[in-house]
Amino acid sequence: MRGWFRLTVGLLAVVVGALWTVQGLGYVDGSVMTGQRIWALIGPVLVLIGLVALWYGLRARRRRG
Repeated sequence: MRGWFRLTVGLLAVVVGALWTVQGLGYVDGSVMTGQRIWALIGPVLVLIGLVALWYGLRARRRRG
């Protein structure tokens, strides 16, 4: 069960981080985050955290069988 949780959290972090990045860069309109540089910096950090969580989740799933 632990592997699935990490995979889910990791995937969610990657998607949200990517969205925050494109909003921060001004490619997605309709949000207060649009065009704000801080979100263009926070987004990739969240994507990296999500990728690490995905990696750990995959490792946990492989070890179990």
